[in-house]
Amino acid sequence: MRYFKIVFCLTIILILFSGCQTIKKKSDEVAERENEKFGLFVGKQVNEMKLELGAPTEDLIINEVGNEVLVYKTKKYGIPCERKFEVNSSGTIVGFSSSGCI
Repeated sequence: MRYFKIVFCLTIILILFSGCQTIKKKSDEVAERENEKFGLFVGKQVNEMKLELGAPTEDLIINEVGNEVLVYKTKKYGIPCERKFEVNSSGTIVGFSSSGCI
C-alpha cells in the first residue's frame, strides 16, 4: 500500500511538471511569433506600420533618448497586451517590445 502511494504521488508530480513545461513552451512560441511578426517593422517608416496597425492607443510618449514611443494596447482573453514601437526623429522604427501578448 505504501508503494502505491509513493508511485501515485510521483505520477501526479510528473503530470503537473510536464503540464507546466507545455504551457511555458507554448507561451514562448507565441512570444517568438509575436516578435517575428512585429519585429519586421523595425527599420521601416512609421507610416507603413500605422497603415497596418492604425493609430496608437496611447498619447505620444517621448523617451529619455528623445525618440517617440508609440503604444498599442489590446486585450485577449481578458489579458492585457502592450506593444511599444520606438521611432527616431526621421520617422524610422528603431525598436519594438511587447508584454503580455498571447
